[in-house]
Amino acid sequence: MGPVLAGVLQLIALIAALALVYVPLGNYMARVYSSDKHWRVEKWIYKGIGADPNTEMRWPAYLRGVLAFSAVGVLFLYLLQRLQGVLPGSLGFSSVNPAQSFNTAVSFVTNTNWQSYYGEQTMGHVVQTAGLAVQNFVSAAVGIAVAVALVRGFARSRTGELGNFWADLVRGTIRILVPLAVVAALVLVACGAIQNFSGIHEVGQFMDGHQQWNGGAVASQEAIKELGTNGGGYFNANSAHPFENPTPFTNLFEIFLLVVIPFALTRTFGVMVGSIRQGYAILATMATIWVGFIALMMWTEFAHHGAALQAAGGAMEGKEQRIGVGASSIFAVSTTLTSTGAVDSFHSSFTGLGGGITILGMQLGEIAPGGTGSGLYGMLIMAVIAVFIAGLMVGRTPEYLGKKIGTREMKLAACYILITPALVLIFAAASMALPTPPHSMLNSGAHGFSEVLYAFTSAANNNGSAFAGLNANTDWFNTMTGLAMLFGRFLPMVFVLALAGSLAEQKPVPVTAGTLRTEKPLFTGLLVGAILIITGLTYFPALALGPLAEGLAS
Repeated sequence: MGPVLAGVLQLIALIAALALVYVPLGNYMARVYSSDKHWRVEKWIYKGIGADPNTEMRWPAYLRGVLAFSAVGVLFLYLLQRLQGVLPGSLGFSSVNPAQSFNTAVSFVTNTNWQSYYGEQTMGHVVQTAGLAVQNFVSAAVGIAVAVALVRGFARSRTGELGNFWADLVRGTIRILVPLAVVAALVLVACGAIQNFSGIHEVGQFMDGHQQWNGGAVASQEAIKELGTNGGGYFNANSAHPFENPTPFTNLFEIFLLVVIPFALTRTFGVMVGSIRQGYAILATMATIWVGFIALMMWTEFAHHGAALQAAGGAMEGKEQRIGVGASSIFAVSTTLTSTGAVDSFHSSFTGLGGGITILGMQLGEIAPGGTGSGLYGMLIMAVIAVFIAGLMVGRTPEYLGKKIGTREMKLAACYILITPALVLIFAAASMALPTPPHSMLNSGAHGFSEVLYAFTSAANNNGSAFAGLNANTDWFNTMTGLAMLFGRFLPMVFVLALAGSLAEQKPVPVTAGTLRTEKPLFTGLLVGAILIITGLTYFPALALGPLAEGLAS
């Protein structure tokens, strides 16, 4: 079997597995967020935090809950790292320095999981499990909660109430993420991923001395790392490390984990707004972009430009032999089209155009299928914009799901799509203009610029993957990427929740002969076009200086 055919067959198997769980998982999540009953363990949590899960919140109160919970998470994780030197289970590692502690705390709380450190040489068992792994769960639950609040904004009318943040947070964690992560961890352990609390030990004698490894609760963290579209690896090599991703099957399974909830949330959306076909329209948009990007990535990575690539069967530099070009391409596209940040290969070693595809995937806003929750609310914002564009074309007031898209709604949607590009381009420009930050680039020219552009694209879009080749463990990059992650996570949420509140207050608009049918393939095409055009116009100059220049010159 040739490598191209193997890659195509793996993609088909992945699509089949996603199709199999799409309806039951999507329906289950809709029931979770629509139920008025509380599990006993949930009642204990509500009592412990002093929250009333039955109290409905308007969008400012919902936002305050998101920000307060996240602020506490940043503070706790920061202190945990600063105190690591005196904590048990630290494996002898010292406390993490202030700049890196800030960067890491912000990274995991914002569901970015950007890592400017070597995991196996920096973090002990307590920080990894009680700090990083916990944030993998709750940061993902926060994203889903905000998405559900926006869905309620479309589904409800004549009320500004969007549900209860604390109830949505706890239910997402207890009823969805924890059970799925347990099953996923068992599968990974059965397939060879490690799960222990062993210390540092020697694993053999090599030419340059002894090789040392430390163990850890890797499989359990790997499961939620992918399932919650987090991406922070236990080891520096991330999912390229055999302890995290030992076989081709686990590689495909991890890709399944990182896209299954974002895709299934489109079903949840359809059920909650009372129109399954609306959910299918959003799903079709996501799937079209996802499959299209995978096809482009495979084409760029399998193209045989020279004897070395032809002999290797594709661009094998930076890729694991046990995984191959096809599976690495699927993983790279899936991880950058979601807010995951996990990698099973190093994107800096991809071809010039292949690296550009990973950057463009994040610049789309990671909406195909996107992160847990963030992908759905990002795509719904783009749907609002697409409806507005269609309304301009025919001279009608735009409507979506029975709600008018007026001046207020469009201002909020416009702010949402502008804030992240502004962060990416401003921080990248500052890094290139100042004298010290470019010293972190290990490459010059277009490829070196791509490293910096990738770093801030990854941070501001809460992705967390790295291009490699950039020394990001400096005070400048730790601080600036930390700020990009904070602003890139929470400023868009402000506009999402404000939009949800505005929509929930409206009364439904009756469907007429002139209403745009947003469940039809025509709207799916319009939405795909709007996404690609808006992104292209925003980022084309920066892409032309980096990956496009490199790809066309090779």
